[in-house]
Amino acid sequence: MLIPLSCQVNTKTVHKTQETCPGGLTDDIIKIIFYNVENLFDTFDDSTKADEEYLPGGLMHWTYSRYKTKLEKVCKVIVAAGGWTPPDMIGLAEIENSRVLLDLIHKTPLVKFEYRYVHKNSPDTRGIDVALLYNPATIKILKTEFIAGKSVDNTEKPTRDILYCKVSVRRTDTLHVFVNHWPSRSGGILETEPARMKMATILRRQIDSIVQSEPHQKIILMGDFNDGPCDKSLARVLKALPATDNATTGILYNLSSGYETKNRIGTHKFQGQWNMLDQIIVSGELLTAKKGLKTSPSCFSVFAPPYLLTEDKKYTGQEPFRTYKGPVYIGGFSDHLPVVVNLY
Repeated sequence: MLIPLSCQVNTKTVHKTQETCPGGLTDDIIKIIFYNVENLFDTFDDSTKADEEYLPGGLMHWTYSRYKTKLEKVCKVIVAAGGWTPPDMIGLAEIENSRVLLDLIHKTPLVKFEYRYVHKNSPDTRGIDVALLYNPATIKILKTEFIAGKSVDNTEKPTRDILYCKVSVRRTDTLHVFVNHWPSRSGGILETEPARMKMATILRRQIDSIVQSEPHQKIILMGDFNDGPCDKSLARVLKALPATDNATTGILYNLSSGYETKNRIGTHKFQGQWNMLDQIIVSGELLTAKKGLKTSPSCFSVFAPPYLLTEDKKYTGQEPFRTYKGPVYIGGFSDHLPVVVNLY
């Protein structure tokens, strides 16, 4: 299959807000969120990980008070992004360990929703992982797997696992969900591109395996891919096409494609430029379903209320209101904005 190099998008069908999403804000929707929360560390030293910066005596002067504030802010975003009902699934990136997940779901107002989580410590040297929160009232975990991204001979820098969950939704439909946080661009985009290409290859292989054994499956990929929708890793290797209302089965469609161009906002800002690093990609089966859950391009959005943004003093416009800027604590939320999709 050939992937258009221009990665062009039909903005007439893709760039609508969730207000035009079929199913609207009814009780029947399933809401899914992905959020890179920017270094959600506890205040305890893990001797097996390089977490020294995020300790009370470390470079960031990470105190229990700041940690508690961070938990409260992540909780606020999750609840607000859910709208009228709590989100059914929340993919998270930059989670240190299970302790912070337990604190998030038990020591914040999220406790009333009785969320559960799926998580495993990954090989990442800093100890930041991906995780999935889910509402057991609507979601049942059928299968879980943590897919390693390291090389066979262990010569490459360890990176985060890909989290895979097969889930039953309201006992009436099944989804295959992958939560990703691919290697960063630190060290140069071109220099680090092979690492993300490799993750795309690994993920593509997993999807092909599912489709070969169970054709016509509903698949959702979400995460911080550290590449944009038109970059090689996503467009050529993963083979995720720009989303369209005229989708076909057996193909991946990137609901995030073109969003930043139309809406003039992405999920992460670098040197004055918005980038769409955080994305949600679905199989064509979710766009064409005649029964069970489905979605449409208009059901995707970046969650960007005013309180998640602050003035970009160096460049123009606004940028995410983050927790730290360099080593300086500014008390915001994250350097990324969340992405949301509704299924109906």
